[in-house]
Amino acid sequence: MLTKILATKRTELETLQLPEERTFEKQPLLTSLREGAALYGVGLIAEVKKASPSKGSLNENLDPVSQARLYEESGAQAVSVLTDETYFHGKRADLTAVKEAVHLPVLRKDFILEEVQIEESARIGADAVLLIASALSPAKLKSLHEAAERFGMEALVEVHNAEELQEVLREFQPPLIGVNNRNLETFETSLSVTEEVAPYVPEDVFLISESAIHTSDDAARAASAGAQGLLVGEALVTHEHPADAVASLRGGAGHGSPDV
Repeated sequence: MLTKILATKRTELETLQLPEERTFEKQPLLTSLREGAALYGVGLIAEVKKASPSKGSLNENLDPVSQARLYEESGAQAVSVLTDETYFHGKRADLTAVKEAVHLPVLRKDFILEEVQIEESARIGADAVLLIASALSPAKLKSLHEAAERFGMEALVEVHNAEELQEVLREFQPPLIGVNNRNLETFETSLSVTEEVAPYVPEDVFLISESAIHTSDDAARAASAGAQGLLVGEALVTHEHPADAVASLRGGAGHGSPDV
């Protein structure tokens, strides 16, 4: 599936037009996550996500701004916004609207392949971007990471196994690493991925566990494996009371709260 998504993204890049240049007040992602980890045991990135390739529609009526405000009021440390339209039903305007509505760091979740997308991300208001190791060579990944920094943003580097992690670390050491528990080809999920990769993450790198986190027990398991942060989408956008879900996940990571 990842191969198909990347092919679509490359086609979209051929006609990509940069939006008008704007200035946004930057909110530091890593600082916010560290503060959350110190207070609650983990820092939480709460995601605005209407659909996914594996599940189809999750919450098509989701209002990105209302959802992001709920996350902020619930004590999340950051908001992730899907901007891929074809497979996740997101759009660039969603991120800009969220950025203008909350005071949390906003992560752009998309499939970034070229530097023009980094500039695009800055122009629409992103504080940070996702860079997927399996979609990029280590050298390209480093180059895009440096580009993000030049545009005043941070980058969350995503890996899916220990081999990918080692390839990244041989090239450079990013401050933020996310372990995606979802196989992007099969879309199967397992928290064992975080458990297998975490021992190889350098101590001074902030580790985030992504996907497969639905209950307080899942949050506790990820935290026990060494995750200092969680990125959660589906469990929040499908929950009747997202604030309760946030509290439950955070309580699980701190050991003890009912399931969402």
